[in-house]
Amino acid sequence: MDAPRITTATSEDRERVLSAIVMGFSSDPLIRWFWPEANQYLAAAGLVFDAVGGGAIDAGTAFVTEGFEGAALWLPPGVTSNEEAIMACMEATASADIIKEIVQVFEEIDKYHPEEDIWYLPLIAIDPVHQGRGFGSALMKEALLRCDEAGLPAYLESSNPRNISIYERHGFEVMGEVQVGSSPVVTPMLRPAR
Repeated sequence: MDAPRITTATSEDRERVLSAIVMGFSSDPLIRWFWPEANQYLAAAGLVFDAVGGGAIDAGTAFVTEGFEGAALWLPPGVTSNEEAIMACMEATASADIIKEIVQVFEEIDKYHPEEDIWYLPLIAIDPVHQGRGFGSALMKEALLRCDEAGLPAYLESSNPRNISIYERHGFEVMGEVQVGSSPVVTPMLRPAR
């Protein structure tokens, strides 16, 4: 089987990119802790994902498979998530019972986020009907080539323990774990510069 073809998403692709991310995170432990009901998830996730990683689309660092089976939103140095929009959406859509824990999870995650220039991967996902066909590895390799060309480290937070070994195969190392109250575990990971 040929390696999946990876392209860079454009602003015209935003809806298709975010739809692939929404599908890919539909059973993610952390994300579904935020929104356990399907209608909550479908109403809020795309908005939050755009605030978290949409800057990658604008920066030309959002990578997609040719048929939008999956996407990886990488934030290069100088590009950040829209934290105000994230929190406004979370406060409007997540259960009031866990909002304080959500804020604490984000605060603990921030303690691991490197201060030096990095490439940050807030979101990578494959639509479940297309998983297991090499799309995730192809998306990861595309961006890691750019990290290596720039001589910069890469950073992510794994919100699903099943993905940790995949990230380790790509050179990421576990930095620690974040878990607050009833939240699932989040694992910050760093891939040193090469």
